[in-house]
Amino acid sequence: MFLKNCWYVAAWVDDIKQNPTSTQILGEKICIFRDSKNKFTAIEDYCPHRRLPLSMGKVRGDEIECGYHGLTFDQTGVCVAAPTHHCVPDKTTIRVYPTVERYGMLWIWMGNPEQSSVDEIIKVDHFDDSAWGYNRGKAMEVACNYQYINDNLLDPSHVAWVHASSFGESSTKDTPMEIDVLDNGVAVSRWMFDREPAPFYKNIVGFDGNCDRLQHYEVHYPSLAIIRAIFTPAGTGGKESKPHKDCFIMDSYNFMTPVDEFNTKYYWFQIRNIKSDDAELSKIMSEGVKSAFEEDRIILSALQKGMNERPDGNINLRSDAGGFKFRRRLRALILEESETADV
Repeated sequence: MFLKNCWYVAAWVDDIKQNPTSTQILGEKICIFRDSKNKFTAIEDYCPHRRLPLSMGKVRGDEIECGYHGLTFDQTGVCVAAPTHHCVPDKTTIRVYPTVERYGMLWIWMGNPEQSSVDEIIKVDHFDDSAWGYNRGKAMEVACNYQYINDNLLDPSHVAWVHASSFGESSTKDTPMEIDVLDNGVAVSRWMFDREPAPFYKNIVGFDGNCDRLQHYEVHYPSLAIIRAIFTPAGTGGKESKPHKDCFIMDSYNFMTPVDEFNTKYYWFQIRNIKSDDAELSKIMSEGVKSAFEEDRIILSALQKGMNERPDGNINLRSDAGGFKFRRRLRALILEESETADV
């Protein structure tokens, strides 16, 4: 069901305070805390005594103390104190998950710690480029399986209906899409020519009149998406075109972290090639994107409910092709990982 030997976003760093935080990822309950030097530790959220969540305990310097009988664990998961016992009992070591702080996010490795490598975390172009602006929003909770979100992101055609007042408009309904199978995922894209800019972008793009527009949706295994939106004056776009001086580019990074089989945490931020220091524009974009993603959340939550109620007999459309290609390869990767772990 889940690919484990990979990095997931566990939280926005600034959402984790000194008190321990409880979260759930891939069905596993995890306690995250900062130590005296602000270093992060992620451990399983159960004390081995009576399974009280360690997130209900207290951080003592660089260690965490259970709130029931004071069993205390260091950052390697070893129990270093058992105040009510004559010595530290056997079988008290708990699981610790590798973590890395990057892009303002705390990343967590859910699989074999020996296989973790920070080099596998996605590289975000222009993240530290002062010429590019940045905006973000709070993590969104979506009551559906993460693979439905992958499907949604690999189907740009949905914007004409779900996002008619934001990312889409009627002229996007019938433009065909190109599908590319990548080494690390699937990309679906299409150029649309001489169109009116979609409502969300109309007052942002920086030029008047119609545009040529690129929708590029790229999803990497298991659930990380890069969405590139390009708006350029009509007649200047296309696969072989050179960037126009008035071209607007927005790269949206979307990180889907499965909570369990039926719930997903959705983290996101955007970077843009214009007005990098315009705080008001960043605020407008964050609010607009949040509203558009709320449109997705409503649809996807209802979709999951419908599939739970009527799991058999649904039909498929041509627009599902990118999602199917992604699901097949992801299923193979999960099976391969499971078989390797059993050896």
